Amino acid sequence: MANAFDILGIKPTYDKTKIRAAYHKQVKHCHPDRFENPTEQDRAQKKLIALNLAYEEAMKYTASPSAGYHSVPAVQAKRFAEALLEKNEPESALRQLVRADSKDDDWYYIEGSIMMKLHQYEAAHSSFREAVRQQPDNLKYRRAALQAAVELKKRKNPLYRIMDGVYELFRRVKTRSNKSR
Repeated sequence: MANAFDILGIKPTYDKTKIRAAYHKQVKHCHPDRFENPTEQDRAQKKLIALNLAYEEAMKYTASPSAGYHSVPAVQAKRFAEALLEKNEPESALRQLVRADSKDDDWYYIEGSIMMKLHQYEAAHSSFREAVRQQPDNLKYRRAALQAAVELKKRKNPLYRIMDGVYELFRRVKTRSNKSR
């Protein structure tokens, strides 16, 4: 089967305007109403259907975002993030993780682990729940989601809120001192 760009007679690098122009040009030449012979009308109808499908496919192709300049394969991003998390560098780990070109259950688990280190328990719980949703039988994901839920419940106690505020203050001071070096 020919691809959409071959059917339309255009290059894959064309933008939406050029694709639309090529489509309209071809439709004018093969529209079934231009023919009186039923055989020719049938042939034109089939060509028109092929053009419509090719047009839709070409437009989807140009609309789909290409991989970003800074994106990396998910496996590599997860590996980097886990290594940084082991070195107790959760902010850097998160920056590496978000560069992944796709997300799966393991990605959400790693994100939840990073959020736990950052004391962002609600975000951690949400990430772990997404990992569980994708892999319901994974006990590691379930335990992590439960641990995040317990931490969330603890944080309703005012004493924990004060401790989290102090932690956040020290984290910000540490981050500023590292940037000034």
